[in-house]
Amino acid sequence: MTKQEIRKLIAIEKKKYGTTELDKLSAALFQLLEEHPLFQKARTVLLYYALPREVNTHAFIQKWYHHKQILLPIVVGDNLELRQYSGPSCMREGAFHIMEPTGDLFNQFESIELSIIPGVAFDAKGHRLGRGKGYYDRLLPKLKSYNIGVCYQFQVMPEVPTDEYDQPMDEVWTEKGKL
Repeated sequence: MTKQEIRKLIAIEKKKYGTTELDKLSAALFQLLEEHPLFQKARTVLLYYALPREVNTHAFIQKWYHHKQILLPIVVGDNLELRQYSGPSCMREGAFHIMEPTGDLFNQFESIELSIIPGVAFDAKGHRLGRGKGYYDRLLPKLKSYNIGVCYQFQVMPEVPTDEYDQPMDEVWTEKGKL
């Protein structure tokens, strides 16, 4: 399958699930992931503020931002900048109607220990298919973090086509645990 065909297939699959059901799957995924030794040890974690029908990070961010430095990306032109999350009052609507933190710009990339990355689809080799704009493919080479892709089980494909600039994940997790 081509990247575009996979994106269409996953969009159809996502429509089969209601918001409540997807939120339950997200909660199950993050309940497992927070037991990961690297998450337990990490002080600085890059997350993302989920769009509708993505693995929902909102409750997870709220649970952990008092205990860890949580960074969220914001879209600036063709790139992602990282900002520190300091609570719900620091959020505003940004590009593509994504809620973004207004906190301080963060560029100490080497101090990010763990990055939790969304995707449209993943495979067991850690290959990731994004939305097609390349934002994470430009950001990830700057990081020295351990990278975990997160998705629902129905987003796992036997194989995700890759290009030379695509950045593989170190691990991929679903609501059923690590692939």
